[in-house]
Amino acid sequence: MDDLLLAGPDTDDCLRFGTPTDRGTLRRLVAERQLRLRAAGLTPDGTAALSMGPSLEFVVTLLAGWREGAQVALLDHRLSAAETAAALDRLAPQVLVEDGPTPPGAALRGYVEAPVVVTGRPGGRPAAGEHRLIQLSSGSTGPSKVIARTGADLAAELDRYARMPDFPRRGGRVVLLSSMVHVLGLVGGLLHALHAGAELVLPVRLTGDGILDAVRAGERPTTVIGVPFHAQLLTAIAQPPPTPSLVRMIVAGELVRPAVPQAFRERYGVPLGTMYGMTELGVIATDLDGTAHPALTPAHGHELIVRDGELHIRRPDNPYLGTVAADRWSDGWLHTRDAAEIDPDTGRVVVLGRRDSQVSVGGLKVDLNEVEQTLREVPGVTECVLVFDNGAIRAYAELDATTSPQEARGRLAARIAGYKVPRTLRALPRLPRTNTGKLLRSAEALRAAGEQMAPSA
Repeated sequence: MDDLLLAGPDTDDCLRFGTPTDRGTLRRLVAERQLRLRAAGLTPDGTAALSMGPSLEFVVTLLAGWREGAQVALLDHRLSAAETAAALDRLAPQVLVEDGPTPPGAALRGYVEAPVVVTGRPGGRPAAGEHRLIQLSSGSTGPSKVIARTGADLAAELDRYARMPDFPRRGGRVVLLSSMVHVLGLVGGLLHALHAGAELVLPVRLTGDGILDAVRAGERPTTVIGVPFHAQLLTAIAQPPPTPSLVRMIVAGELVRPAVPQAFRERYGVPLGTMYGMTELGVIATDLDGTAHPALTPAHGHELIVRDGELHIRRPDNPYLGTVAADRWSDGWLHTRDAAEIDPDTGRVVVLGRRDSQVSVGGLKVDLNEVEQTLREVPGVTECVLVFDNGAIRAYAELDATTSPQEARGRLAARIAGYKVPRTLRALPRLPRTNTGKLLRSAEALRAAGEQMAPSA
């Protein structure tokens, strides 16, 4: 903590949630929060859960828990009360830290301004091992997994970022759009910025104009970190104002639509870099200058192989708490469930999408990734998801105002074999997403959303 994250001159501005916070102030706030956590019953090797929005209070509490030697679990503040209760029953922390009441109109704000509520929880369990970070996976394809990482594991990931010449450095700024309770926003955003000496900035508002306002507010070289949805949001601004401090945007979390990197470069004159990672491992591979898209260069220290079309990554210890199926981790290898190809000459990897996307229709194999990518290129389709539901391929899409579901499905049918065409295509005003911005791929959730809308094609 003191050597990797809190070190530096007292006067260095390191965080900006509306107003700047320098390192001297951050160290003082962390020490004060440690006392409050101790008073609630937190001890070294104890456990705490944070259910907080992005804020200075979140950062201070997280660092204080770690500096106390405790294990900290991060819960997304956007979970429902029932989901939060279930997570707390599952994790059994000894101390819970939550946001107090938030002011009206906080939904589109980039950070939270609320009092902190610290509560001791009788019956909570102490840490069972050396893990210091507990995260829940995003749950885009099923129930969340409980993932545990040690301090050494996080330090190794910070070293990977430090070796990337195109990642933010001392004297730079990071405008962070990704959630700090998930791996990209937490390690690639918050922890790397503290480690590297870059200033971390959260926009006042998470709108396109709000993001650009945050970029334009500083003169130092600025990198924006988010998910592909944020890149599409910025690319959709027809005439953005000049952004002379912007050096690049970096996105991760899901596959980027093929046309977006070039469109972003044309709009802003800087590259749209891409990253591939997992909560279990952090950053795995990158293309930060956008020159190799969709290929990615493995990050330092990772060993990648492809077995039966699936990407496997060396991971000596089991990253999951509780029982784990052998198809997730075995014999020192993490099974990503992502289809991929590795170039034997360059070592670069191309992630093709979920390996379980191959389905059988009338005895014929169909790759849902292939059909989904083709549908995204159909005129009038702005975003889409395909699922295999009750023996049939079904599409859910966001369409422009001039395109009907029947027209979109007809245009797709002209581009692919008939057996690959979705049985139904249902238009939704907004496709449901996880709290991290990933498209939700649960057939049940999509079906429920679609049943509330107009008839499908």
